[in-house]
Formats: sequence, C-alpha cells, structure tokens
Amino acid sequence: MLIRNLCNIAVASTVLALSGCKGGILDPKGQIGIDEKNLIIIATVLMLLVVIPVIVMTLYFAWKYRDTQTHEIYAPKWAHSNKIEAIVWAVPIVIVIILGVITWQSTQKLDPYKPIEGKGKHLTVEVVSLNWKWLFIYPEQGIATVNELVFPANVPVEYKITSQSTMNSFFIPQLGSQIYSMAGMETKLHLIANEPGTFKGFSANYSGAGFTGMKFNAIATPTQADFDKWVNTIKAGGNNLTHANYVELAKESENNPVAYYAKVDDGLFHTIVMKYMQAHGDMNNKHHAMGKHEHMSNSHHETSEHSLASSHGQGEE
Repeated sequence: MLIRNLCNIAVASTVLALSGCKGGILDPKGQIGIDEKNLIIIATVLMLLVVIPVIVMTLYFAWKYRDTQTHEIYAPKWAHSNKIEAIVWAVPIVIVIILGVITWQSTQKLDPYKPIEGKGKHLTVEVVSLNWKWLFIYPEQGIATVNELVFPANVPVEYKITSQSTMNSFFIPQLGSQIYSMAGMETKLHLIANEPGTFKGFSANYSGAGFTGMKFNAIATPTQADFDKWVNTIKAGGNNLTHANYVELAKESENNPVAYYAKVDDGLFHTIVMKYMQAHGDMNNKHHAMGKHEHMSNSHHETSEHSLASSHGQGEE
C-alpha cells in the first residue's frame, strides 16, 4: 500500500512538473529537439531504476524499525550476503553500461556540426551575437535582420555562429541544441522545425547588463513560398547593412527593436570572424615596419660614423 501511494505521488508530481514545460525543451517542435527530449527521458528513467528503490527502502525501513515500534526487533543473523552484494554492484554497472552506449550513439547522431540528412538542401544563416542583440545574415538571399529569425518549416537550417565581443550561447529550446558564440571563432549548428510556428530564442550565457534583453522570435513559415514572400518584403525596404554602419549597429544597446536590412555587404560575416586576425596581422606589419625603419636608421648612423672617422683620419695625415 505504501509503495503504491508513493508511485501515485511520483506520477502526479511528474505530470505537474511537465505541465509547466510548454515552450521549453520538453515541448519540442523540431526533430533535433524531439531526439534530445527522448534522450533526457530515457536517461532519467534508467537512473530512477536505482534512485526510486533506494528512496522507497529508506523510507520503509525508517518507518518499520522506528523507535516507537517496539515489536519490530532488528536482529540480523548474518554478516555478509553474496546475493545482496551481487545485486548492489550488478544493477548500477548494467545501468551505467546501457547509459554509456545510448549516450555514445546519441552524441554521434546529434552532433551539432552534422548536417540533417534526408531533408533536402539546407538554408544558411550567419548569426552574430552583439551587446545585446542578435544579428542574422542570410548570405544566399542577401538580407539581414536584428532580433528576428525566419525560416521555412520542414527545411533544415545551417547556422554559422560568431560573436562581436562577449561570449554568448545561441539557443532555441523547442528546436534543439544550444551552442556558444565566440569572438574570432565560427561555430555551427543544424536545426529544423517540424511545423510552422513562433518559437522563443535567447542567449543562454550571461554576457553583461543587457543580457536579459537578448531575445528573439524564431518564426517557421508554413511554406517556402511564405518565406520567399518575407524575403522580398525586406528587400523592398531599402535599408542596407554596410561595413561602415555595422560599426554603429555593434555598439551596446538594450532591448533592441527588430530591424531589417535589404542588402548586406559581401563578406561581412567573414570580416567579423577574422577581425582579430586582421588586427594581429596589422600589428605584425607595424612592428615589421618599425623594425625596418630602426634598422635603416642604425645603418645610416653607422655609415655617418664611418665617414666621420675616415675624414678625421685624413685630416691627421
């Protein structure tokens, strides 16, 4: 009876907890998110195979042999049991082995750098985390947006991700994995939405005062035609994102409104990723030029001293 009541309480608690997960990782709308949810549930259930019996037995023995229960006498007549020893060691070992196999297979299958197979051509989106907003560049369409991400449902999307400065984490919980954005580096992520809708995206890594405003809507359009219509609407807008006005966009701002750019300078994303390499190269060139100038100055100084010494020697003669 006690065990049955505990099971009922556990089930009710689980249902209550999951009821508040709407819009989160336990309410996935994409294949990657679904696979990750299944992995979480399987791993949790396997671990509970040990945790729940331990909790139940702890409560049962504490109740059975409580101090006021005078007719229950704890008087074991043995010091060791091979059967209990085997169970205590074998069950966790088997669970760990099963978890290890499942985790290894899932790690390979859900590699964020691995393209999604069997879903057709990927849409490419270049993502830049700024302080404190998100810039999305569509290189194939030649447009860009701030704090709004749009893509067709049932079309895989390849995200190329970097950061202007501070490290952030690009995360759309209902679609799947999060991955870090880091300055001077490019990370990748592949996601897909199995149905149209609007999903919440944000940064999952604290990055300063405006961190709480780093949110965006990820909108999956019902069809490719709807996505193309959205692209054409932005192209008719007229605003351009050049290397020059990107500098203004990159300045710190909190709760930045959605913005659209009808045209983007070629290679802007590559420039953002490589800016520290370029700065390093410029510094090396500067040091090389300074060294060359110093070498020439020293050579000129030595030549002057040699000429002066020669003149002095001729004067003495």
